[in-house]
Amino acid sequence: MIAEVIIQSNVKNLNKTFDYKLPEEYEKNALELIGARVLVPFGRMKTLEEGYIVNIKEATEYEVKEIAKIAEKYLNIEKINLAKYISKRYFCNVSDCLKLMLPPGTTRKNVKDRVKDKSINFVTLKKDVLDIEEDIENGNVKSEKQIRTLKFIIENGDALVSDLEMFADSSRAVVNTLCKNGYLEYIEKKIERNPFEFKDIKRTKKLVLTEEQQKAYNIICDSMDDMLFSEFLIFGVTGSGKTEIYLQLIEKALKEGKSSILLVPEISLTPQTVDRFISRFGKEEIAVLHSKLSIGERYDEWNKINEGRAKIVIGARSAIFAPTKNLGLVIIDEEHDSSYKSEMTPRYDAKDVARYICKENNIPLVLGSATPDIDTYYKAKKEEIMLLELTKRANSSELPEVEVIDLREELAKGNKSMISTRLYTEIEKNLKNKKQTILYLNRRGFATFVMCRKCGYTVKCKNCDINLTYHSSQNKLKCHYCGYEEKILKICPECGSTQIRYFGTGTQKLEYEVKKLFPNSTTIRMDIDTVNKKNSHEQILEKFKNENIDILIGTQMVVKGHHFPNVTLVGVIAADGSLNIDDFRANEKTFQILTQVAGRAGRGEDKGRVIIQTYNPDNFSIECAKKQNYELFYNTEIAMRKQLKYPPFCDIIIIGFASKNEEEVYKIANKIHLYLKNRVLKENIGIILYKAIPSPIDKIKNKYRWRILIKCKFSDDIIKLINDTLEEFYKYKQKETRLTVDVNPHNMMSL
Repeated sequence: MIAEVIIQSNVKNLNKTFDYKLPEEYEKNALELIGARVLVPFGRMKTLEEGYIVNIKEATEYEVKEIAKIAEKYLNIEKINLAKYISKRYFCNVSDCLKLMLPPGTTRKNVKDRVKDKSINFVTLKKDVLDIEEDIENGNVKSEKQIRTLKFIIENGDALVSDLEMFADSSRAVVNTLCKNGYLEYIEKKIERNPFEFKDIKRTKKLVLTEEQQKAYNIICDSMDDMLFSEFLIFGVTGSGKTEIYLQLIEKALKEGKSSILLVPEISLTPQTVDRFISRFGKEEIAVLHSKLSIGERYDEWNKINEGRAKIVIGARSAIFAPTKNLGLVIIDEEHDSSYKSEMTPRYDAKDVARYICKENNIPLVLGSATPDIDTYYKAKKEEIMLLELTKRANSSELPEVEVIDLREELAKGNKSMISTRLYTEIEKNLKNKKQTILYLNRRGFATFVMCRKCGYTVKCKNCDINLTYHSSQNKLKCHYCGYEEKILKICPECGSTQIRYFGTGTQKLEYEVKKLFPNSTTIRMDIDTVNKKNSHEQILEKFKNENIDILIGTQMVVKGHHFPNVTLVGVIAADGSLNIDDFRANEKTFQILTQVAGRAGRGEDKGRVIIQTYNPDNFSIECAKKQNYELFYNTEIAMRKQLKYPPFCDIIIIGFASKNEEEVYKIANKIHLYLKNRVLKENIGIILYKAIPSPIDKIKNKYRWRILIKCKFSDDIIKLINDTLEEFYKYKQKETRLTVDVNPHNMMSL
């Protein structure tokens, strides 16, 4: 019997199957091996390569080698077909897609042994990540096992030696050598495998649905009973009770013995969502999957789902690949959120993957949002998706009053503070009334750039074409793209002047100013700098809620989905930030963020107020957000998209090039553009092809970046054209340049 094996590799020309002979003892139950992990001799390589059996057949025309070892099986035909679908749609290797579906962590047996221990030795990085990557590139670290070990810890965080032995083909000797050379070190750490271990949540009963909620629930229930694929959009204002509908739909699936997947966009949303579900269903039925869990916790949660003990899966984007049994329902909350689109290979969109899974299983896909993605709402208008509207808040509370403050007028009055006079007055009023306030600013750090006022020199990252941001808490300048940091400047390196000044604003500076203006208030900050530790998201949100902190300051982490009944005031410090990005979705993102952040106010008994500060009060997305009128915004935006041929009227494909060699990347990008241009003209292919140009951020991590943008209607013809283009690219004998394809990116600056 012959096994078709896909080798675990991201090399493009290895994205195919290779035939291997099955050992005789496995031939009797050969079909059961589809999806198994194997080790095989490959080419002239001395070490065995990892791969996956994706098919079994009787014979082959080739002279083949025998599989050296058959290991565990975590995949099945359905997962393999899903991987092939993602590979085809997003132009990546099948093996990269299969990795999305494998369990993280270590074996179940080892986990049980470790839970008994109070602490255990973990291996952690001792040297900076950028220095390690540089040493690998420069050949200072030559051993393949050492490189694999370092990359595993960089990608997965602190690990046990047994994890490294199993998943990185490493050993204690390799780890000890890396420790001796200053790359790694052992640390003793307490292990907590159960993410719900310390949750003590009172059980709740389901609520009586409003008329609108009941109608939406009944329609989706009918689809579940019919066991046919259907797609729904629950379009409900903030606070309209979408989550209660999700809870009752999942309860129905549970009673029928079926499992459900609920995706949420931000890790910061997961704790609050999990709490609501635990209070309704208990801990045993629920598994949570997201990147802030330890490898051991993630494995245990994965295994809990795989064994059918957890029938409710809650998590971020990657939870869509959970090994559920008898899936009955998939829900994507805040479906408009850009985090559902991966910006790393494989660059999949979780909504597309969910749609494929639901079609394969003949089950409903439920999307929910107060500010739907323009593409989604367009499909709903065309009746490709069933639209279910919730026009009122579930607790009968009113939507908050929204006021727009023109910052130009504030400057004219001599107010140079980040807080307008009106917002200051409202914060003061809230403090007196013992009510809570959320202040939103989507920039972290203290100052967004540092400049010499004498010669105009700005401090930039040495690896990226990006200004360094000043972080006052560490007194350092940092790059938010590659992590490079340096000490603050006191003397200009260009002219020797001491006139170094800090410009722009971030959440650190806002916190400093708020404490200065309201010295008796309590504040807490939530951004990437304050949530980098395990459970820090949950701790900050719990502290804000339970300790009745006066003011929560944060980036977009604070605007989505959170329910704080005592928050009656929301202030948007600078609404213009998202308007000024190089992206056709700038207006849409601005409207969504402003509407979502406004929805955090007045969710309890007291009426909410929202103050939006801006230099562009006449911008239509800000005007629509003030009125909280999605329909008005949609009608204006869709007309513009149609005229300019942007999604949903076309698909966008970006072909990105990156290289440390500036001349090489320029030449190859233009060669590929010429190839595409000739194909389009010769074959009369219906696409709009733009010339090769430098990317919006043309240098990141010492790599120069170019790109080609294509507008088209995605089809098999387009897939063939892009695949042919990839083959053409690999014909060139480039030394440095790497190519990436992104289909319908949510961040136009990612490539």
